[in-house]
Amino acid sequence: MRNFSALILSTFLCGAAASTAQAQSVVSGFMAGKGHGSVVVSGTTERYETVYLAPKQIDGVPIFHEVRVNSLNLYATYGLSDKIDAIVSLPYIQSKGKAAGTVINDLDALYSTAGYTNVRRGMQDLTGILKFKAYSREIGSSILDLLGVVSLSTPISDYQTKTGYGYIIAIGNHATKYTAAGVAHLKTSSGVFATGQVGYSLRTGQVPNALVGEAKLGYAGPKTYLEGFASFQESNGGTDISEEGFNGFFPATRVNFVRVGASIYRPLAQGFGVVLGASTYVAGRNLGKSTGYSAGVSYNF
Repeated sequence: MRNFSALILSTFLCGAAASTAQAQSVVSGFMAGKGHGSVVVSGTTERYETVYLAPKQIDGVPIFHEVRVNSLNLYATYGLSDKIDAIVSLPYIQSKGKAAGTVINDLDALYSTAGYTNVRRGMQDLTGILKFKAYSREIGSSILDLLGVVSLSTPISDYQTKTGYGYIIAIGNHATKYTAAGVAHLKTSSGVFATGQVGYSLRTGQVPNALVGEAKLGYAGPKTYLEGFASFQESNGGTDISEEGFNGFFPATRVNFVRVGASIYRPLAQGFGVVLGASTYVAGRNLGKSTGYSAGVSYNF
């Protein structure tokens, strides 16, 4: 069964968190089908003025007080066969702080650099994914699919992630990531579905490897797609900001989080549709407590 609305969702919110950590998977439990696919262009805006540190959260982002992140994400999927999908995703990100101009100038003078700024922007990381259906079984009127996923994500520009508190607003950690995951997807005849996935991500440089996962519950109908999700990351190692061993290099920190959200899709005409969503962190370590809102346009073929 091919469901366009289910095909494109589960993905477009990834741009909201791309500047810090990939808070929602770019992989759904639905397959595109051979020769079919979708293209989604989405925009996301999020902000935070509270930061999760260890062992507690603090109000006010160091130096910047508040940070806003805006992103534009291009996502596409294509069915190489009925059992194999190829997926690509690429975000452009602007990260903006609210530090006073005098603060930026004083920091530049103190450290004899020109590296402090309220705005960082650029293309972030290109992600390529192969998803394959390994097993499928009917359970009464429902269908259980087991999927395997492998992905590679690597920086596509030379955006900076140097040492210093000025890089709190860096648009990424400038690491290459290799991830493998398993997905279980149960879809019922009524359109209700549940998806769970867990995987492990290897990162280059000083960025800690991490266990990642997500659970979704939703409804995929002919005219409406709804879903709620909860995703998590648990880093393997790393330092804590401002604690012993931290040298000011933020990509080397232990970034853990739990994020929840919801999204909706409605078709328009001739393959086009609109997507809306929102998500927020409810727990974390060494990252901003952000809430994001997304909107996008999809084309299904």
